[in-house]
Amino acid sequence: MVLSDNEKRNYIRRLLLSRMRILSKHGFYGILLMHMEFGLDESCDTAATNGTKIIFGPAFLDSLNDRELDFIMMHEILHVVLRHCTRREERDGDNFNIACDIVVNSTILKSNDMDLSSITLRSHGESMHLTPEGKEGFNYSAEEVYNMLSIPGNGKGQGGNNQTGQNGNKNGNSSNKGRSGKNSRNSRNSQQSRNESKSDNGSSAGNSQRDQSCQNSQDNSSGWDDHSRWGTGGDENELNELWKKRFLDACKAIEVRDPSNECGLLPLAAERLLKELRNPKLDWRTILNDFIQEEIVDYSFMPPDRRFGESPFFLPDFNDTDITVKDMLFMIDTSASMSDKEITEAYSEIKGALDQFNGKLTGWLGFFDAAVVEPQPFENIDEFEIIRPKGGGGTSFHPIFSYVRNHMAEKLPAGIIILTDGYVTDFPAEDASMGIPVLWLINNDDVTPPWGKIARLS
Repeated sequence: MVLSDNEKRNYIRRLLLSRMRILSKHGFYGILLMHMEFGLDESCDTAATNGTKIIFGPAFLDSLNDRELDFIMMHEILHVVLRHCTRREERDGDNFNIACDIVVNSTILKSNDMDLSSITLRSHGESMHLTPEGKEGFNYSAEEVYNMLSIPGNGKGQGGNNQTGQNGNKNGNSSNKGRSGKNSRNSRNSQQSRNESKSDNGSSAGNSQRDQSCQNSQDNSSGWDDHSRWGTGGDENELNELWKKRFLDACKAIEVRDPSNECGLLPLAAERLLKELRNPKLDWRTILNDFIQEEIVDYSFMPPDRRFGESPFFLPDFNDTDITVKDMLFMIDTSASMSDKEITEAYSEIKGALDQFNGKLTGWLGFFDAAVVEPQPFENIDEFEIIRPKGGGGTSFHPIFSYVRNHMAEKLPAGIIILTDGYVTDFPAEDASMGIPVLWLINNDDVTPPWGKIARLS
């Protein structure tokens, strides 16, 4: 069926009006939706996202009222901003789909004051929002819920496929399509289980949710969110970095609003991600001050105490506590052994260093795997935040020092800080550093470099 121009205009109008309603009622979601493209695709039975577009099947869009459409728009944008589309990795696809939907639906439920109608479709019933333990999904990450589903008896992935729902497939077969909803019978069972959980410490709620999870992993007709397009929106690293920037921009926009305005409040899942991105684990003032004093300054007693300017004696100046740290080379390991989460933590640590030094920390930020991505200079936080990680191959530290020797000879860094898991076959010899102090920031307790200063992110 070919859509007429008038039909296309009507569909576009509906989607734009939905975005405007969401922007008015739920500012965080609305701001992020401003970055999304929308598409109509008759090969899509319901709705989907690939990380860059939200796609609707025209017949499915026709079946939705405005409240249901707003829910689906919020559902899809949360998948994108929480990077569910690129975090599946080697996990069981069905259980990970379910886990992501539980987190997203519960987050939207929380944003709507726990009004179950806000996550209910007339054609599919109330959407999954409880973990296998009977608790709300907004308290957890998708990986945490996935681990619950992977426990034998809790979900399909590890032996929980012996139960079927009303329309369940006894063979337990399923496609890669996500299943975000459930039928009306399970909707009533879910509500009943929450009532029972008040008297039996949640065991009934947990059992009912396991039934939901199992059925939805087996019954393709019971759900509506098609996850099969995840990972098709372009380069995953670039997509992650793009949405991380958009997420932080949205958070900044929300933070300047009146805190008493509910429309400006961040969802709990977003607050958790924001905290993860912003809060460094390390006290960078202490670490860098020690590194500078012990390694870079090398006890040179510079700058001298100005009170003794006419004296033949030079003493260190202990009064200048507002230290400016210049020309530091930060190198983040983006090899295949580093997960997206670990790279994000490393990136966040450096941002935390800039925050702790109130902008008085300058230098370069580069990335490496088996080769070096040219380090980019930064003088302030804005210049730092536009630098994006690249990589994904094997790991070697040798290219870092080769790059410094061959490309930075005219202005050598004052120090080199390498954020890595340290998993390499060999470390370069210490003389490769050309006397430049090196600080290794290792994200585990297993690896200890043979030379240089060492701090741990674990």
